[in-house]
Amino acid sequence: MYICVDFDGTMVDHQFPNVGWAVPGAVDWVKTFQRSGGNIILWTMRSGNTLAEAVEYMEDNGIDLFGVNENPSQAGWSQSPKAYGHMYIDDAAVGCPLIKIEGFRRPCVDWNDVGQMVMRQLQPKE
Repeated sequence: MYICVDFDGTMVDHQFPNVGWAVPGAVDWVKTFQRSGGNIILWTMRSGNTLAEAVEYMEDNGIDLFGVNENPSQAGWSQSPKAYGHMYIDDAAVGCPLIKIEGFRRPCVDWNDVGQMVMRQLQPKE
């Protein structure tokens, strides 16, 4: 399963161009998705040095990225710039559960809810 994950507001607080504080639960849940067979694609508006910093953050936190702003598996069947994914986790997505954290600039992804939703999709169907 391909899981596209935004960065600012999803993995870290909105502090662009800097890397903000970690959103509680984000790293642990994304690593859980990987252990359960999820292929993680970092899907972000960042580019250049700020993108490199986001990639470094993910790698430094033990997240092995399958792709960065692209899904390498789709090159043979599509030239679309949109990364193919089974799900997209983004604080700007309609319906994404958000929480307000004191000191954060904006609400961010509520990983307690999102993590459980994703895991239900990663579980084998009986």
